[in-house]
Amino acid sequence: MTVHFIGAGPGAADLLTIRGRDILASCPVCLYAGSIVPPEMLQFCPPDARKVDTAPMTLDEIEAEYVKAHQQGQDVARLHSGDLSAYSAVAEQIRRLEKHGIPWSMTPGVPAFAAAASILGQEFTVPGIAQSVVLTRVNGRASAMPEKETLAAFGATGATLAIHLAVHALDRIVEELTPFYGADCPVAIVARATWPDQLVLRGTLANIADKLKENPIERTALVIVGRVLGDKDFRESALYNPDYRRRFRGQD
Repeated sequence: MTVHFIGAGPGAADLLTIRGRDILASCPVCLYAGSIVPPEMLQFCPPDARKVDTAPMTLDEIEAEYVKAHQQGQDVARLHSGDLSAYSAVAEQIRRLEKHGIPWSMTPGVPAFAAAASILGQEFTVPGIAQSVVLTRVNGRASAMPEKETLAAFGATGATLAIHLAVHALDRIVEELTPFYGADCPVAIVARATWPDQLVLRGTLANIADKLKENPIERTALVIVGRVLGDKDFRESALYNPDYRRRFRGQD
């Protein structure tokens, strides 16, 4: 018996990986976050699978489901939105599984920032403008930010910022980042990426708050801040330059 943590991706059912789909199809039990995992994804489960929506459950209750399945020798598919590597709450579940000696595995999914980049038609790392993407968030009720991980600290680098779980704090984002990026820095808010009702707001640090007031978004949104969103005057990468020596071109 194994608990298989699966990154379900940003929302669209067809963005689930083939590996994730196959694991889903093989597990008699599926635990899924019903508030952020589309019901269409459950079509990949066996017809007689036991499906448990964990949205209203506590961690203790989820742990109990794992223990029950373990005792019955049933593999579990555990669907989380996005990718498991960030903001998935997988670490605390794994710690409890290991306490019981229950095997587990992880299957990655399409992360929210990658889905947002696709929707925006945008590369987040552009030569000479930004070569780093920072995945971060702001303080919230569920988890406080470490003292040194501040928007100002990340903003000072000039990197592209992908700010999760923070649309409610947009005024604070604007206030703290404007000194580093400038009021004219492009900003995009991508809500419910790849869902049928996805919404994209574009603006600058100077006007994005007004645009949000005109189109209220309460949750499941990503705030992207960075010069890469608007600057088209950048140098091309040397990678494909004819003078760039690379072993794949048969050069000495």
